[in-house]
Parts: sequence; C-alpha cells; structure tokens
Amino acid sequence: MKKKKRLVRQLGNFFVVFALGTILVSGITTYVNRTQSYHRECVTRLEQLTAYLSGQIQRDATFPDLIAYFKEHKDLVQIPRDFEKDLPLAQERFENYITEHGGKVSGGSSLKFDDLDDEAKRLYVIYRMEYWFNVFFSAAEDFQLSYVYFIFPVEGADHTMNYMFDPVLETVTTDDGAEILDLGIEVYEDPAQHKYMWEAWENGKAPDGFDQLDNEFGHVYTYCAPVSFDGEKAGLVCAEISVENVRGEIVQSVMRQVILLLIVLALATIALFYLLRIKVFDRILHLEKNVESYTENKDPEITAQIVAQKGADDEIGSLADRFSGMITELNDYMINLEKVTAEKQRIGAELNVATKIQADMLPRIFPQYPYTAEYELYATMSPAKEVGGDFYDFFQVDDTHLAMVMADVSGKGVPAALFMVIAKTLIQNRVRMGGEPGEDIRDVNDQLCVGNESNLFVTVWLAVLNLKTGQVLEINAGHEHPAIRRKDGQYELHRTKHSPALAIMEGMFFRQTEFWLEPGDSVFVYTDGVTEATNASNELFGEERLLEALNANAEKAPDALLPAVREAIDAFVQDAPQFDDITMMSLRYHGWSKKDETDIAEKLVPRDAGRL
Repeated sequence: MKKKKRLVRQLGNFFVVFALGTILVSGITTYVNRTQSYHRECVTRLEQLTAYLSGQIQRDATFPDLIAYFKEHKDLVQIPRDFEKDLPLAQERFENYITEHGGKVSGGSSLKFDDLDDEAKRLYVIYRMEYWFNVFFSAAEDFQLSYVYFIFPVEGADHTMNYMFDPVLETVTTDDGAEILDLGIEVYEDPAQHKYMWEAWENGKAPDGFDQLDNEFGHVYTYCAPVSFDGEKAGLVCAEISVENVRGEIVQSVMRQVILLLIVLALATIALFYLLRIKVFDRILHLEKNVESYTENKDPEITAQIVAQKGADDEIGSLADRFSGMITELNDYMINLEKVTAEKQRIGAELNVATKIQADMLPRIFPQYPYTAEYELYATMSPAKEVGGDFYDFFQVDDTHLAMVMADVSGKGVPAALFMVIAKTLIQNRVRMGGEPGEDIRDVNDQLCVGNESNLFVTVWLAVLNLKTGQVLEINAGHEHPAIRRKDGQYELHRTKHSPALAIMEGMFFRQTEFWLEPGDSVFVYTDGVTEATNASNELFGEERLLEALNANAEKAPDALLPAVREAIDAFVQDAPQFDDITMMSLRYHGWSKKDETDIAEKLVPRDAGRL
C-alpha cells in the first residue's frame, strides 16, 4: 500500500504540472495566434490603402504640378484647419477667378496648369490639396487605420523627407489670425528604422515588408508605396496603424480561456484519480508482486497466478497476459540462445568468406601487365559493409587497347555485391567481343534488365584507351565525372553529358564521347563514396576538396596518388562512420613505346577487328 500511495502522489504531481503546462501553452498559443492574425490584417489593410491611394494619385495628371508648386511656394499654400468645410469654397474661389479672367472651368478645370497665372496656380493648388487631404483622411477612416500621408525626399538633405500631407495636422496662426496647417515639415528618417520606406523610394516598387516603429505615436506599422508619373518618381504614399489598441482585449480573452480551462482540467483530474485508484493501481500492484516473485525464483509456474489475478480484459489485463507470455518465451529464449549465438558466428564467418571472394574478383596485381610501358595504373576499393556494390576493372582488350571500368551498384550489402558480380562479368565479356563502347553498354544494359526484380541499377564509367594514339572512347552512364590532368598541369573534372544508369530500362541509348591523352597525361576515376564522404558535421568531402587533394599530389605515380587521396578523405572524415563504398582508379599514360610489336602481339590475346 505504501508503493500505491507513492505512485498516486507522483501521478498527482505529473497531472498538476501537465495541467499548468497545458494552460500556459494554450494561453500563449492563443495570444500569439490572435496577435499574428490581427497583425496580418493590419498589414493587409496598409497594403490595400496605399495601393488604392497611389492609384488615385497617378490618375491625377496635375499632381506632379502640385508637388512642384509646393516645393517652390510652400509659404503661399495656406490650408485651413477645417479643410473639409473649406473645400467647396476653395473650389469656388478658383473657378470664379478663372471665369473672371476669361477662362472656362469644366469638371475641375479644362485649362493646363502651366497656362494659369500665379494667382490661379495658387488657388488651384490650395483647392486640390484640400481635396487630397479629404481623400487621404476619408480613406484612412474607411480602412480603419491611424493615418496616411504623402512625402517626398528633400533635395540636398541626406535621408530627409518633406511631409506634404502631414497626418499630425499641426497648425500655425497667420498674421491675420487665421489657423492654417503647418505643411512641409522636414524630418530626418533614419534608414535603420525606415528600411522599407527608403527601399520603396530607391526601387520605385512596393516593398516586401513594412517598418515597425515605437515613437511618440506609439507602436505602429508603417507601409509605403511609391508614386511615379511617366517613369519619374514623385513621392511615397505611406500609411500607419497602431498595434496596441487591441492588446488589452486579446489579453482579457486569453485570461477567460485560461480560467475556463483550469476549471475543466481540475474537475477532470479529480475524476481521473478516482478511477485510477479503483480500476488500475490495485491490479498493477498484484502484477508487480508476481513479477518480483519470478525474478527471485525463476519459477515459470507463476504464469498461472498472473493470469488468475489479471482482472478485466482491458489494457492491464492484456499487460498481464503479455507478462505471462513473456515469461514463457524468456525460458524458451534462454534455451535457444546458445543455438542463435552459434548461427550468428557461422553467418559472420560466411560474410568474411564473401568479402574475400569479392576482393579476389577485382584486379589486385599491379602492374597487371608488367611488360607494358605505355601506362601506369593502380586501383583500390574499400567497402562500407562486409561486401559492397562498387567495383572497378581494367584489362587489355588487344595489344593496342586498354579497357577501364568504374561502377557503383545501387544499395549495399549482399544484394548489391551479387549484382556487382553479374555487371562486372557482363561488361568485361561484352567489351572483349568487340564493337564500340556504346554498343557494348547497350547490350549489357539489356541483359541486366532481364529478371531484375529487385530494381537494382548500376552507374558505369567505361573507357577504351588506344595505347598507340591516346584516343579514349568513353561512356558515362550516370557516373561521377572523371578528373584529367594534362602533363605538368592541374587535375580538372572532365564533364560530359550523362547517359542513364544501366538496368533501368531496356533499349536505352548511351552517348559515346571521346577525348585524347598525350604522354604524361593522367586520369582519375572514382565512385560517389569519395565525394560524398561525410564528417561529423554532416559536411561532404565534395569535388573541390577532391581536386585539392589530387593537385597537391599531382606528380605522384598512381600507386602513391590513391593512398594520398584516401589520407585526405580520412583526415576530413576523422571518426565519422563510412556510409558508402570508396573506390578509386588512376592511370598515367606514357604513350606508345613498344619496340617489337610482333613479340607483344604474341603475348596478348588478339582483338577482333572493328574496335576504334
């Protein structure tokens, strides 16, 4: 009973922490979601309003004239504080003046701004600016924003804006006692705080974001849209919205939700604990005692007592059945453990034999043809598992042609190794039969596709080198690009357009390309296990590091070059595990130098006519 009380207390503490955590997370999530939703709505309204006003302004052909006049005669533009009531009077004053001086007014004005005299221009600018003040503030009210305004940079002043339509509506008193708006206030706008404002002006496009400001007007979002006429930037329409006025309402809503959730969780916790004490804890204690008895006595007969005390066929009853079955299985397992261990040792021994067989299938004697002086060649393969899917091969097709193969079978382990044996055998047999490399690979591909139920495939680089001329015919079927070094030069990747890998689909065409080797040139081929070797930071060795390792050892013969590259890979990877087979092959071409071609031809198996 003591343990039962301790378990109840632990569960009680857990549920309290869980309830508090749930309430806290729920409150924070609700607050964040509602705040983000409101902020997104604010930004959308800012974008819509500035787009609407900038469109309205660009349809007013005289707006650039208003800006130009305002810049030169700001002191003559006197807008009364109550511009909404004065707008009809301002329009009437302008129209009356035009009529008195012989002009005609229709739909605002049929006269061009440049044709007006100074007084007409002044009256027109006052009338139109009162009109635009009404438009701006009506739009701000319709879109439920704090305010909108129109600004343009001050010429000759660094990062300073002229507020042509000022949302603050500060006023000054004229000499005759009239209260007018204080327009044209020049304000330095710090680009660090107004990043998107200056971006909109400099690019002449609506920005991707908005500025957040904390100033005397509170916490606000500011969004600016550029206004242009005939490709000439005129100014910015900006809108602001306060994001603080809804925070109190959001907080109250979250608090109501937290209190309701707290009450629900408290009631649910009480009910849950009552059911747990009645339905769960006693049965768990019986199961615990029976299991302890088995651990002490190792008596398999205890299973009958466990089944008798399991209770209802619910989760705890199922747990009791499983404990009973587990005890029975454990006894059987102990009996069979020795047999399983012996079988594992046998499989390990067989894998070791498979590793040796696979290694023996690859050429490992260097030089393979000791009487040849036309080239030096060396290759290595390090499987990631006991057996791998990479393979290399090289063989003299006839007395003047050397075939080189580098391939990588998809997958790892025994299936890939078996597929590798098939692919290697087919490629060598077909190449020795004669024909172009493209024809050879096409035939091998068709044979590999037959019965390929495991959907394995193999990437292959096949090249046939004419030892006399240095001509190389190659096929790159989805494999890594080889690296070529010209005599006394640097290793560079030889990039050609890939053909598809083998065993994907029958009847495929494989692109055959060629390049030439001069005496002293070298070729390095490899599988993706080299470039994709990964260190503990999950960084790849990559092509760039490979070229650095090659060029750092460029003068070394192939049998010294490959260990140097492997050393560079190991230094990069360090203690990280090897996930892929690492296979490399290097050839250095010396050119045709045989003195007695007849004697050499007798030593090598003749090649059928038709190659190269």
